[in-house]
Amino acid sequence: MIKKEWHDEALNLRDKGFSGRAIANIIGKSKTQVNDLFKSMFESKQVCVPDSKGPKILFIDIETKPILAHVWRLFDQNVGLNQIQEDWSILSYCAKWKGSDDVIYEDLQGSDDFEDDSRLLGNLWKLLNEADIVVGQNSKRFDVKKINARLVLNGYPKPSTFRQIDTLNIAKAQFGFTSNRLQYMTDQLCTKYKKLEHGKFAGHLLWSECMKNNPEAWAEMKLYNTNDVLSLEELYDILSSWDNTLPNFDVYVDEILDMSVWEEDGFHYSNLGKYKRYRNKITGVQRRSRVNLLPKEKRDSLLSNITS
Repeated sequence: MIKKEWHDEALNLRDKGFSGRAIANIIGKSKTQVNDLFKSMFESKQVCVPDSKGPKILFIDIETKPILAHVWRLFDQNVGLNQIQEDWSILSYCAKWKGSDDVIYEDLQGSDDFEDDSRLLGNLWKLLNEADIVVGQNSKRFDVKKINARLVLNGYPKPSTFRQIDTLNIAKAQFGFTSNRLQYMTDQLCTKYKKLEHGKFAGHLLWSECMKNNPEAWAEMKLYNTNDVLSLEELYDILSSWDNTLPNFDVYVDEILDMSVWEEDGFHYSNLGKYKRYRNKITGVQRRSRVNLLPKEKRDSLLSNITS
């Protein structure tokens, strides 16, 4: 993009917390022109990813603005689109790369238009575009879909493909916990980080005070959002070895598999085969070899189940 005279003014206003809509009104440009400027900035920036072997794993959590609507009672409400006064948006996000101590956090503190989250979207797009695997709690149903919605509504292309791991799905599939909520699981299982309870601003009050640009509320939101990601990573490390559907991380390494981190752990049997089983000494993840140990005569004599 060729630099124009109004670009510096727009960027300065953005740094002061003005929304894309407000900046467009101040400098006399369209919101699309302003957003295109911000997108071009982020496209030229590189996301710092830790230099390590294996897939680039991103832990992520977002907090969203509630929808403001006109209603006539508290229960059994069906809210029509014409009742919505303000739509939802992303208020803040926190992300962290596996293998890095750096925590990435951004929010809309200081904004004069909380429906306009354009200043967060550039980095969010770059993070998803760089990731091989995205990990979250209920992220398949909520976080990733919500981010995608805000990206497409603001004219971003689809990020590069990535796989998803959802700790909520692991909990539901493998365990019978009293609760699958992040707060319960991290309280019971994690020792370093646990999901925080709200402090001075309980429940919805935290969101409403943030939208009033209360600096204390924003400080609590940052602590709340950041701790969600730190406790999420610790929970993932505990639960992941129980999930037999995890991606094979060794595919992401160009070198031949280092068997020194694997130990033989008996055999795995399928309906038609017998395979050596291995357990990772570090993570506890189990894998099997691809070589069927049954002799050909034995394999040929086996009968298969009738499934249809």
